[in-house]
Amino acid sequence: MMLRFKNEARSQMTDLLYTEKDLVTSLKDYVQAEESKLEKIKKWADKLDSLSATATQDPEGFLGHPVNAFKLMKRLNTEWAELESLVLKDMTDVFISNLTIQRQYFPTNEDQTGAAKALLRLQDTYQLDTNTISTGNLPGVTYRSTMTAEDCFELGKIAYTEADYYHTELWMAQALKQLDEGEESAVDKVTVLDYLSYAIYQQGEMERALELTNRLLEIDPDHQRANSNVKYFEYQLKKQHQEESEKAMKGQEKREKRAPKTKRKRTNDPLPERNRYEQLCRGEGVKLTPRRQSRLFCRYFDNGRSPRYLLGPVKQEDEWDSPRIVRYHDIISESEIATVKELAKPRLRRATISNPVTGVLETAHYRISKSAWLTAYEHPVVAKINQRIEDITGLNMDTAEELQVANYGVGGQYEPHFDFGRKDEPDAFKELGTGNRIATWLFYMSNVTAGGATVFPDVGAAVWPIKGTAVFWYNLFASGEGDYSTRHAACPVLVGNKWVSNKWIHERGQEFRRPCGLTEVE
Repeated sequence: MMLRFKNEARSQMTDLLYTEKDLVTSLKDYVQAEESKLEKIKKWADKLDSLSATATQDPEGFLGHPVNAFKLMKRLNTEWAELESLVLKDMTDVFISNLTIQRQYFPTNEDQTGAAKALLRLQDTYQLDTNTISTGNLPGVTYRSTMTAEDCFELGKIAYTEADYYHTELWMAQALKQLDEGEESAVDKVTVLDYLSYAIYQQGEMERALELTNRLLEIDPDHQRANSNVKYFEYQLKKQHQEESEKAMKGQEKREKRAPKTKRKRTNDPLPERNRYEQLCRGEGVKLTPRRQSRLFCRYFDNGRSPRYLLGPVKQEDEWDSPRIVRYHDIISESEIATVKELAKPRLRRATISNPVTGVLETAHYRISKSAWLTAYEHPVVAKINQRIEDITGLNMDTAEELQVANYGVGGQYEPHFDFGRKDEPDAFKELGTGNRIATWLFYMSNVTAGGATVFPDVGAAVWPIKGTAVFWYNLFASGEGDYSTRHAACPVLVGNKWVSNKWIHERGQEFRRPCGLTEVE
């Protein structure tokens, strides 16, 4: 009995040894997993530490690069959430508590989508290929930033959710290119090919879609959707070829000159005006002939011997002849710009437009900027600026709108619009009781590295931002009729940060300062 007991005990102990060995192996796996997790977190922290140190040295300059702006949105909206899931596996209460508190300030999915759309808008307006954007090879950039295959994939996926298959194809193709070049990524070729083939199919290129789907199946032969799609594509192509053969045999096929098959550039068919607008934003299509150029001059201007400018006239330059657009150089100082920006920053909100039907202020997809309004009584500098505009233009500022300060970040724009209310908008400025907007004064409070011009598509004019200058034009003829050639736009900022402030001057109070003309377009 005793011997048997010893044998059973030894046998059980042996089993326990093996059990313990299994536990040790499991423990090592756990330790390895924890070390791997901590290594990932450490790499992430080191990367972000280095990036933050660089970014905070010049925040505006860093965020002036569109890829940096997009990746910041992507990190805070997507990648930090992934890190949170990783860290939650450990008892890191302090970090999670802090992360939870800070999450209220994080960008949302809508913000990330907005940043992505800004990149796509820049891509279209400035005709940039995906590789140029992905490699960060943009004009004048200080903080060059590249996009990973995963970044490209995420951008393509956002386009996909908007049913924008043109941009889906471009960015999925770029993601695939980088993966083919050997880039390591969390996103795999199968997923990219799945999106890419579908986007191409949606644009009517079934043969290419079939080719890419077959490539997907070479990697993953059991992919259920791809196998189903191959059968569908082959059936449709066979059916298409049969129909073409039957038409040829019956002699019913019409001989037509067919233009080469092209894909639409966008999901929304662009208007001719949009083409002119984008051309001008790129510095193309400016209609300033040598003869017209010869009629533009620079001069010292005192506005009819104005007391304030008699001894120190301002520098005035003709930018365009019709409509007449003039630029004033060195018209706002560095200290004044700093004060205006300081006053405006805490109040910056998404810019609004006046609804042409209701007259109510509301946000619009075609105006992407942040703005604030400054009154003359809140700071001497604002009052001084208002007085300067009155002295130079000769127009009464009592009925003008407050000084509006606007900041256009990367992709920020204001598509073609009129500043004045048209005849079909009788209530545009009814609440103000000061009549229509007779003129516009626009200060440029920053230089812009690339993009950001003010363009007039109907006449082919482009005015580029120069810090410390201002441009001025009349929106109405002397008769009070609107000058439709003043339709203008703020081009998207490609690289940099654009600060402007403007004064919209109204009709009331100008009766004796700008007398009514005798003809409609005088």
